[in-house]
Amino acid sequence: MREINVGLLGCGTVGLGVAKLLIEQKGLLISKIGAVLNLKRVADIDTKKAGLIKFDDNVFISDAMKVVDDSEIDIIVETIGGEKIAKDLILKALNNGKHVVTANKALLANHGNSIIRQAFENGVEIAFEASVGGCMPIIKSLRESLVCNRIQSMTGILNGTCNYIFSKITDDKISFKKALSEAQASGIAEADPTLDIQGIDTAHKLAILIALAYGTNINFKDIYIEGITKITSPDLLFADQFGYKIKLLAITKDRQDKIEARVHPTMIPCDNILSNVDGTLNAINISGNVVGDMLLYGNGAGMMPTASAVVSDIVDIARNMLSNTKGRVPLLSFLMDNIRNIPIMPIEDIMTHYYFRFLVLDKPGVLSKISGILGDHNISIKSVHQKGRRLNGFVPIVMLTHIAKEADVNFAMIEISDLNVVTDSPVIIRIEDDNIED
Repeated sequence: MREINVGLLGCGTVGLGVAKLLIEQKGLLISKIGAVLNLKRVADIDTKKAGLIKFDDNVFISDAMKVVDDSEIDIIVETIGGEKIAKDLILKALNNGKHVVTANKALLANHGNSIIRQAFENGVEIAFEASVGGCMPIIKSLRESLVCNRIQSMTGILNGTCNYIFSKITDDKISFKKALSEAQASGIAEADPTLDIQGIDTAHKLAILIALAYGTNINFKDIYIEGITKITSPDLLFADQFGYKIKLLAITKDRQDKIEARVHPTMIPCDNILSNVDGTLNAINISGNVVGDMLLYGNGAGMMPTASAVVSDIVDIARNMLSNTKGRVPLLSFLMDNIRNIPIMPIEDIMTHYYFRFLVLDKPGVLSKISGILGDHNISIKSVHQKGRRLNGFVPIVMLTHIAKEADVNFAMIEISDLNVVTDSPVIIRIEDDNIED
């Protein structure tokens, strides 16, 4: 029986999970592939990790470059993370004619175009299912299952840490700081959670999905990103009273000659399926012109869910090798010659609904001043709620709007912030609700 040799770079959480699956599920994989996936080399600079699993003799080494240069290895699996070292190793592997599997979304978001071009020119595969959504087969769905669809939009919860924090604040009525601390204590959040809570991790994933959906180069730098640190318990409470939940969403929409792409806290109706995705779970709704709406849902991170996605990529490559097939599925869904640069809309040009919260002095005429400024900037108010209870000694005014342009909202907020009756910066949360009539 043919052996396909695998080299694993990095034996951290995901790498260890991949090693476990290749070793413990070896018989199952043979029965489904008709070949042996042989874990020939595992490299990690921390040699103590060799004791985490029962590797065969001489499998574990500390020099990753020796794995990449091993002429007997067919598939390189990169689970090191980061960008510099991982990029160098992947490019070397591709130049050595080896197929590559990676879960490294930051690397792909920032350097994916050159890496994918290198794989294409060398006639080898680079697979990255695990880079977005953990065990959810979102990349396979876009590249294969939805191949005859024009993707009209995608809306998703793609970061389990942020989703867990929002769930804790909403359900347990605790502060953002306490929810983050609990997430870190339980291992859900990193010691430095910046990439998660600032929305950057979600944007990395969205950049990859956009390229697959629309046939454009990966473009991370132009995605609008807003994190969750400014969302407070009162806003989550007000949202609930209006029939909404707040989630950190990745949103993209096909605007024909442009792409709408943004990551930010968003109010969505409680009857929207995404509003009930809680804890560390991920989900994404894909709207295609043929299939309509389709939802994928599952564990977006963690050792075994992510490792499962990595191994699925290894198996796909192994099957291609057994059938002597190369390039059966285009790396970015579209044929390389058909990939173009489609610009991402500036956030100032988007049109959506808004939630505003103002903290104001309890004086006559305040509401009329704020409403007048909004009207001057073409912002139509759908409803106004002047809450009686005070926040920090001031009265909150909450408004929901009809569809407005982001640029108009920004100009209006500058004027409103300068009013001497407004005591704090206005809170702005975008609303995605197809049921609001305009």
